[in-house]
Amino acid sequence: MIGGKDLGQRTLSAAILAPLVLALTWFGGWPFALIWALAGIAIVYECGTVARVAPRLAPIAIGGAAVLAASAVLAATGSGAGATMICLAGAVLAILVARGRIWAGAGVLCGAVASLPIVALRDTDQLGLVAVLFLYAVVWSTDIGAYFTGRTFGGPKLWPRLSPNKTWSGALGGALCGMGAGIALLLAAGLVFNPMWVVLGIVLSAVAQSGDLAESAFKRAFGVKDAGSLIPGHGGVLDRLDGFLAAVLLAGLIGFARNDLAPAAGLLLW
Repeated sequence: MIGGKDLGQRTLSAAILAPLVLALTWFGGWPFALIWALAGIAIVYECGTVARVAPRLAPIAIGGAAVLAASAVLAATGSGAGATMICLAGAVLAILVARGRIWAGAGVLCGAVASLPIVALRDTDQLGLVAVLFLYAVVWSTDIGAYFTGRTFGGPKLWPRLSPNKTWSGALGGALCGMGAGIALLLAAGLVFNPMWVVLGIVLSAVAQSGDLAESAFKRAFGVKDAGSLIPGHGGVLDRLDGFLAAVLLAGLIGFARNDLAPAAGLLLW
C-alpha cells in the first residue's frame, strides 16, 4: 500500500504533469504528438532496461528512432498504416540486433502503443479532443477510485501474487469511478447520453486495471519493483501509463473498427 510520503510525491507529480498534459491535449497537433513520442521513447528504454536486453544501446536506439519516425509520419500525414509499419519494422530490427530477444521488440511495440493511438484519436476528427479527455477521465478516475475504495473497504485480494495491495473492492470501485467520470465528461462536452457509454466506461476501466496487472507481471518476472525513476512517487513512464496503454489501445481499435475515417466518433457515437 502507498505510504504517506509516496502519496505526497504522487500528488505533487500529478499536480505538475496533469496541467501540462491537458494543455498539450487542448492544442493537439505537433506539440501533442511530440510529448507522446517522448513518452513512447521512454517506454522503449524502460522495457529494454527491465528486461536486461543485451546489447542494450542499439536495440533501444532503434526502437526509439522507430517510435519517433512513426509519430512524425502520423502527425504529418495522418497515415496510421505507415506509422504502424515503421514500428513493426523497428521491432523486428531490434529483435535481430538483440540476437533474438523478443523483449527488445516488445518494448518497441509498447512505445508505439503509447505514442500512436492517442495521436490518431486526437487529430483525425472533430471529436478527437473529447475522446482523449474521456480516456483521461476514465483511466485517471479508475486509478484514484481504486486506491481510495480499496483503502476504505479492503477485503479479498485481487491477485496477491502479482500485486499484493490490490483488492476486489478497489477494482470494483475503480471501475465505477472511471465509468462515472467518463460519462460526466461526455455530458459536459454536450453529447447526448447513450447507454453504451456505461458499457464502454466499465470495459475501458477493467482493461486499464488489467494493463496495470500485466505490467506488474512483467516487472515481477525480472525481479524489478519499478520500471524507472523519472516520475517521483510513480516510478517510470511505464509505471504511470501501464493502464492507459491498454485502455487507449482498445479505444483506438474500437474507434477505427467502427469508423476508420473518424475514430473518435467511432468510439463515442453509438
